[in-house]
Amino acid sequence: MKVIMQDGAIEEYTFEDEVGRGALRHTASHILAQAVKRLYPDTKLAIGPSIKDGFYYDFDRDHPFTEEELSALEGEMKKIVKENLKLTRFTLPRAEAIKMMEDLGEPYKVELILDLPEDAQLSFFKQGDFVDLCAGPHVTYTSAVKAFKLTSVAGAYWRGSEKNKMLTRIYGTAFSNKTDLEEYLARIEEAKRRDHRKLGRELSLFALRDEAPGMPFFLPNGMILRNTLIDYWHEVHDKWDYLEISTPQIMNRTLWETSGHWDHYKENMYTTVIDDADYAVKPMNCPGSILVYQLEPHSYRELPLRYGELGRVHRHELSGALHGLFRVRCFTQDDAHILLAPEQITDEVVRITKLFDEVYSLFGLPYRIELSTMPEDHIGSKEDWDIATAALADAITSIGKTYHINEGDGAFYGPKLDFHIQDSLGRTWQCGTIQLDYQLPGRFDLEYTGKDGEKHTPVMIHRVVFGSVERFIGVIIEHFGGKFPTWLSPTQVKLLPITDRNNEYTDKIEAMLKAAGVRASSDKRQEKTGYKVREAQLMKIPYMLVIGDREAEEGTVSVRRRDSEKLVSMKAEEFVAMVKEEIETRAK
Repeated sequence: MKVIMQDGAIEEYTFEDEVGRGALRHTASHILAQAVKRLYPDTKLAIGPSIKDGFYYDFDRDHPFTEEELSALEGEMKKIVKENLKLTRFTLPRAEAIKMMEDLGEPYKVELILDLPEDAQLSFFKQGDFVDLCAGPHVTYTSAVKAFKLTSVAGAYWRGSEKNKMLTRIYGTAFSNKTDLEEYLARIEEAKRRDHRKLGRELSLFALRDEAPGMPFFLPNGMILRNTLIDYWHEVHDKWDYLEISTPQIMNRTLWETSGHWDHYKENMYTTVIDDADYAVKPMNCPGSILVYQLEPHSYRELPLRYGELGRVHRHELSGALHGLFRVRCFTQDDAHILLAPEQITDEVVRITKLFDEVYSLFGLPYRIELSTMPEDHIGSKEDWDIATAALADAITSIGKTYHINEGDGAFYGPKLDFHIQDSLGRTWQCGTIQLDYQLPGRFDLEYTGKDGEKHTPVMIHRVVFGSVERFIGVIIEHFGGKFPTWLSPTQVKLLPITDRNNEYTDKIEAMLKAAGVRASSDKRQEKTGYKVREAQLMKIPYMLVIGDREAEEGTVSVRRRDSEKLVSMKAEEFVAMVKEEIETRAK
């Protein structure tokens, strides 16, 4: 397809190219805006970029768009595509651009232009009678947008600030052919079925309440899942020689000033006053680990010193950004802070990566790595940053792994490696991270005695595996679609006696299972067996045992797996041993 670039040149790209894909979807957003102006001419236009899986456009209207209105907009968009309108690019001086947008009654466009230099030449794209302020790129004709779909409506603050007006954001996607669009929409429908917020309610895992926005309530089933994950975390970290600590939730302002968080992160922190002094609820665990390190002198012989902490942290996220367990204000970071000598960095990063391999492979989650470099808002010299960045890069390449550079996205105190795991639907989630920090140890005057008998400043590695316990739970809910492996399932076996006279034998089997460490419960309600099986399936319980007179007489159980229609007869002891082994080996 032909693409009009930001400088006006026309170049050839395919949909497989990032530029071509973005141009097609960006054009789709303009087609949406044109359709809105045709059907609802009083609507004001904000912005409409292409994004990873499609596009969106923000609109200001007396009342927000509804899902029902999307079909009408799609119909008008199809007309615009069929009209095969040519897209042309032109530029105007700033003053003329402002006047044109004022004449068109587009105040948001005027505001955007006013932020640009007075000598700027503003770029516009025109298709038919529709004109939009835009840098591009775009395809050359609307007919190139052969397959599209408007997918949802949401609210979005103008310029992302909750101080500004709430606009209506219409999301959509576009492809170069209908087959790819249909496959994508099928994946979206499957993602909706797997939505962790939906499954969290259905499986009684967690709840979100208006009384505590962004602060999830974990229910009994959710606590079993959570504690099972945490038990695994303890096992792994004990194996890899971490020392578990716990540090206070609230600490004095001076600590956060020394760490740099007060100056660089305060807008995300909850603060309070205690005994006429400023305090902050911790948004991160690292300063607490530093205080633990300071309690006694250290020698090079102790390093690396690995502190692990399941620390509860609080961060003020904008209300519009909150999303289930994925974006919350209160969560538990599965943190570790490692103090080590500079010459130990490569070996330690390799070691951490092997730990990550072990954890993610258990859940069937492949990953890719990003190396995030120095941001504009940072502490420390460029020289320190260059050394730290090179150390991370060298460690990853030394074990034959590749990474992608993410320019300027490091933490304010150091570069980092982000591990993006891929779920069963092909989506990626940033969970694990390894952050190399040359700054905080020096700011807190941390020391160790080296082989030469002199005092040296250690380097600190900040690292998480799950990222946060809450977010990781959200990821695996969707990854497994709620059908957790047996070892993770809140209820692992549901016993279903056919009649009351089978209850005594049922109790015996349940006791055997519990003695073997299996989470089992019985459904003794006077309901039809098929109804009880269906309810157990809806709760996605791995095993159902149907128990009747024959089973009681023969000492067997009729086993039904959650995704099978078959009943398989087994000796009770044989089934208990099988499930016990499946749990102990954490079979997938």
